[in-house]
Amino acid sequence: MRRIIGLIALLVVVLFGLSFALLNAHPVSVDYYFGELGLPLSLLLVFMLIIGAAIGVLGCLSLLLSKASQVRRMRKQLASTEREVTQLRRLPLKDKL
Repeated sequence: MRRIIGLIALLVVVLFGLSFALLNAHPVSVDYYFGELGLPLSLLLVFMLIIGAAIGVLGCLSLLLSKASQVRRMRKQLASTEREVTQLRRLPLKDKL
């Protein structure tokens, strides 16, 4: 059942994408520093979406790497603390009374 819903959702997205591409098929000229490029508007929007997503991922990459480093450091600290607790539990109790 879940696969059927997923396939239907994918089909709906593809149909919306195709209709968007057909409605926005007229060429648009893009001027950049080294030249000029003529692309259909829909294709240009898809390229810009991909470039924006890539820039967003690269922007978050340093944050993700620092958090992964912090997780590794905390796991080492946890393992050390667990070893210490285990050693303390093995010590004999002294009667202080």
